[in-house]
Amino acid sequence: MNRRLLTIDLVLKAALVLLLLHAVAFPDLPQYQGKGIGWRLLLYPVSSILVPLVWLAMRGRVARGSAYPYLIDICVGLPFLIDTAGNAAGFYDEIQWWDDVMHFVTWVPWVMAFGLAVRRRPNLRRFDVAAITIGFGAATHIVWELLEYVAFIRDNPNEYETAYSDTMGDLTMSLLGSITGGVLVATVLWGLSGAAGGARSPGQSGSPQPS
Repeated sequence: MNRRLLTIDLVLKAALVLLLLHAVAFPDLPQYQGKGIGWRLLLYPVSSILVPLVWLAMRGRVARGSAYPYLIDICVGLPFLIDTAGNAAGFYDEIQWWDDVMHFVTWVPWVMAFGLAVRRRPNLRRFDVAAITIGFGAATHIVWELLEYVAFIRDNPNEYETAYSDTMGDLTMSLLGSITGGVLVATVLWGLSGAAGGARSPGQSGSPQPS
């Protein structure tokens, strides 16, 4: 299981690097114009090293023998890969509904990564984890929209004209993605191994245990 997740993780990281290199090699392609590609080139690689860095920093606090959280690592990097692939293919320009759908699709794994991490905290019920996960998704998407405004909306008259309605749609779709991811973590993914060092033990199931 872990070997399979490791393979998937490495393939996704390599794909992200190759797609970012494509943007570096062909910056004048129309699909990269007005998309804040410079910011993406600067920030997106961080998604590939964020979980490994946190894991190394917390190694002393992690139980000995705990497995690396491959599933969390995959979920952190997947939204950035999907977004980069969509830009490289020109889908954001060619498919009218693509941006709205992507705000849902990318936010599901993004919040799942957070939820899979916090579910290991003791004394958190399933409802608690779902609520915290949804809140994380809502808060981080507000930050995302602010970054989009700074990166390529405020200086782009075409984007600025429809910014309000687009932002309302984006917030709605990302909230739905956050709810979906939070519910998945609190239900079907609750006892899944390969995340946060393994599955929750029966004593951490989120239900009161008999004394």
